[in-house]
Amino acid sequence: MKAWQDSENSRSDSAMPTRKTLLVPVPGALAAKHPANARSSAARSLMTAPEMFAAVIEAPFGAVGIRTEGNSLRELVYLPPDYALREPTDEVAAEAACQLARYFQNADFTFSLPLASAGTDFQQRVWSVIAAIPRGEVLTYGQVARRLDSAPRAVGQACGANWFPMVIPCHRVTATGGLGGFANQEDVAGFHLGVKRWLLAHEGVQGF
Repeated sequence: MKAWQDSENSRSDSAMPTRKTLLVPVPGALAAKHPANARSSAARSLMTAPEMFAAVIEAPFGAVGIRTEGNSLRELVYLPPDYALREPTDEVAAEAACQLARYFQNADFTFSLPLASAGTDFQQRVWSVIAAIPRGEVLTYGQVARRLDSAPRAVGQACGANWFPMVIPCHRVTATGGLGGFANQEDVAGFHLGVKRWLLAHEGVQGF
């Protein structure tokens, strides 16, 4: 899951091939033609400015930044509570804002958004497994890894590279003995793990 101040190194996976079509089965989502590149450090540094988002909306845990690209959703970003809000500047951002608001009201809401192509082949395979986890349930990194004949650490890195949190619910992947990391953050008292706890509780998952 993407963090607004995460590490570039955690997203690189140059050994994996890329694809031009997003494989994650989100109902109604359309994959735009876009290179599956990792976000550049220059682009990430600009993300701290509200005007770099097509919208910034209020969320129960803080705020969510919405980035668009043409007719597609490019990225959703968790932002802290004091982040400046921004009205949607295009139709895709407006639709994303509307659907996020509906999800915050009803955890059973199903997203249907036009997603830009993103991720390596391996990341897309991980995201496909994550997208199939029902609301109210979780899998551990190890369980996801076994389904893909991979390793828990690689699964965790793919979760951290997710461009579309909530739409692709990587918060539903946890450690064997606890919450695990989130958005490449592991600080138990930190903002991002607080977001993960809220999302799980919102979806009826107890014990975290």
